[in-house]
Amino acid sequence: MIEEFIRYTELADGEILDVFNSTSKNMPDAERLFSHVLNAQHIWVSRMEGTPIQYEIWQEHAKQDFESISKTNFDRIKATLAKQKLETIITYKDSRGNEYKNKVGEMFMQMLNHSTYHRGQIVSMLKREGFVPPVTDYIYFKRKNLL
Repeated sequence: MIEEFIRYTELADGEILDVFNSTSKNMPDAERLFSHVLNAQHIWVSRMEGTPIQYEIWQEHAKQDFESISKTNFDRIKATLAKQKLETIITYKDSRGNEYKNKVGEMFMQMLNHSTYHRGQIVSMLKREGFVPPVTDYIYFKRKNLL
């Protein structure tokens, strides 16, 4: 099921990317929040891999870099899922330096659920900016046999 939720997250994020790629309009709030989504995905997968974290949680990226960051994130996410057992416990530090221990499966669910939460906010922002909001519901992709 986590594999399917990763694929769903990748597809839904792709719908957001399509909107950003279709316009030269600046939407700083939506762009800042999508940067945050990308950063959080990077941070969680880095924790699971035990590799250095390159992005700050609220670091802003140029809109034209979103797609490449997303691709790198999902390549790493899929590779990590293939290598890690979901029951493996990882010790890591949060952005404030507090130490925690969680199972890999729990970390995946946090990362994916966090993306869904903020994607909903971004869709609302896009709608306020005059865009037809992209459909990012899980069931939408399931009905299209993409999952």
